[in-house]
Amino acid sequence: LSNHFLVCLISDVDLRSPENNSAHHTREIDGKRLIVRRGQPFSITVQSNGSLPPKHHLDLVLHLGKRDEVEIKVQKERGAGDKWWFNQQGAQDEMLLTLHSPADAIIGRYSLAVLLMSPDGRILEKKDKMSFHLLYNPWCKDDVVYLPDETQLQEYIMNEDGIIYMGTWEYIKSTHWNYGQFEDYVMDICFEVLNNSNDALRNSQMDIEQRFDPVYVSRIIAAMVNSNDDRGVLTGRWTEPYSDGVAPYQWTGSVPILRQWSKAGVRAVKYGQCWVFAAVACTVLRCLGIPTRLITNFSSAHDVDGNLSIDFLLDENLNFHCWVESWMRRDDLPKGNDGWQVLDPTPQELSNGVFRCGPCPVTAIKEGNLGVKYDAPFVFAEVNADIIHWIVQRNGQRRKIRVDHATVGRNISTKSVYGDFRDDVTLHYKYPEGSKKEREVYEKAGRRVTDVPSESSEPGRLQLSIKHAKPVFGTDFDVIIEVKNEGDQDAHVQLTMLAMAVTYSSLHRGNCQRQTTTVMVPAHKAQQEVLRLRYDDYAQCVSDDHLIRVKAFVEAPGENEPLLTVTDIPLSRPEVFIQVPGKAFVCEQVKASISFTNPLPVPLKGGVFTLEGAGLLSSTKIHVSGDISPGQTVSIVVSFSPMRTGVRKLLVDFDSDRLKDVKGVTTVVVRKKYRNIFPEITESSHFLPLTFVVWFFC
Repeated sequence: LSNHFLVCLISDVDLRSPENNSAHHTREIDGKRLIVRRGQPFSITVQSNGSLPPKHHLDLVLHLGKRDEVEIKVQKERGAGDKWWFNQQGAQDEMLLTLHSPADAIIGRYSLAVLLMSPDGRILEKKDKMSFHLLYNPWCKDDVVYLPDETQLQEYIMNEDGIIYMGTWEYIKSTHWNYGQFEDYVMDICFEVLNNSNDALRNSQMDIEQRFDPVYVSRIIAAMVNSNDDRGVLTGRWTEPYSDGVAPYQWTGSVPILRQWSKAGVRAVKYGQCWVFAAVACTVLRCLGIPTRLITNFSSAHDVDGNLSIDFLLDENLNFHCWVESWMRRDDLPKGNDGWQVLDPTPQELSNGVFRCGPCPVTAIKEGNLGVKYDAPFVFAEVNADIIHWIVQRNGQRRKIRVDHATVGRNISTKSVYGDFRDDVTLHYKYPEGSKKEREVYEKAGRRVTDVPSESSEPGRLQLSIKHAKPVFGTDFDVIIEVKNEGDQDAHVQLTMLAMAVTYSSLHRGNCQRQTTTVMVPAHKAQQEVLRLRYDDYAQCVSDDHLIRVKAFVEAPGENEPLLTVTDIPLSRPEVFIQVPGKAFVCEQVKASISFTNPLPVPLKGGVFTLEGAGLLSSTKIHVSGDISPGQTVSIVVSFSPMRTGVRKLLVDFDSDRLKDVKGVTTVVVRKKYRNIFPEITESSHFLPLTFVVWFFC
């Protein structure tokens, strides 16, 4: 056999991307490049100019890393399941090679070389410059991220649309988010995130070799989503101004953030807060193949000294915090720690010297096993800490006025796998409040339980409560403070009512209204006082979170301790209305009508609409010319061509100088277009009375 013949034997290699990607649930990511999941075979075709000569054979070699730091020689026989191997079938002028990856293979971008080998082991021909991506495989029972429920996989891997729960534990609101994990080149950016971690920059080979482990990778992602101590994606900011970036509430999806970070040369994007950090982490983790969901913990605590209690002066409190849970088996921990793991990319506390949190098993939090990796004491405090309220007296001394055991960690929420509604997962994190099991967990975790009142203790004769309707931002509204006297004698009390503007993280933005009055409450009766809040009172100091905190404080002769009650009142905002008439088809222009009415008694300046939707259109801004007068409706029409089929969400955000974070969402069903390429053959054409219609895809 001549050398010339050998050089020309392999003519081409077909990676069979469309077939493989469809079988590996990656067709949404890319239809042209090969993207497969570990632990599941895939096939490629080697085109040849003839049969292999006797005793000649093919070898496959894989490389990982920019400098080919990791080399893997693919075996020709099946081993114990922990090695790459392939088998081949010959047919005419081509060979079908089926590659098998182990269920714990390294994820990443692989370079593939096909070698024609002589009987004495020489390389006679080499076909390289081919590549593919390998992801985690939650459909594979041997993968540590295996999730056996297909409904959950469709939500926690495949769904690009999400809902984030915000507000307060009493008044939970939802906002839609575009995760967009399958949008163009998002997967490449996710690997770029891994490649720019401190671990990767320190020792790329060691980092790559650890990427088989979702515990390691998820911990890297929790660090890299924030930019506090690395080349991370997002910079956090919790107060205005945001003028040198994008305000956290303006984002409606992860894709613009990731693309901006990559396009700017891995420079941090400004700005994020907890739900933005969590949502970006959710995008990256889902894209890489780790089942992930976004969690909101209402009345979340931040325990800085590890004593499982949070101390608050009279003007401090807390609202909600977001993190993610990822599903994985924890082979690095004792049995009982598999399943959902808490990961928190918001930079709050250092973990092994880096701003990140987790992964921490949810079951460990529920059972009070705080010695488990990673960061269990911090997560436990977020859902279990006591709140101790203090008042600073005139002499500067602090006086404890209330210990609250039940407020922290309420209505822990995530989006349901069955639709756009809320699932409460509080009982995944803690036993029912006041139960015997809860007290046992607290004792195991080292939490003080001595402050729990005994059954024989009597309640105070005075009770204090706050009542209010659901006010709309821009209107005047009343807050009713009720003092109830359960005693046998009339009570003369001093009532202080304070309304202040706060952020979702309880940063104080200014007082709106304060009243102190003396009230006589007859025995066995209740007395109500009204605190009226006008738009002019709160408009100048209210935060972009539109939260008003009202506190009522009562001191009365004969009472051992003063009474305090607190409530947060979210001010509801209007909606953006969206209509997409007719049917939507891939590659064909669709028109969306968007409208918004100014509900405020003042004009709005600098209005801007931001639109985006996975599979529909990239993030697009449309500025409104001129002011929007009180009561005026502004309407725009936007044309776009959907890029992918399926049930899609179009998200719209409206912002202006005085009214921000106004959202709208609509569902768009995108279909494939069929066309008739042959005329209908009918009876009038002198044929049998049958109709034949042939269609093809757009």
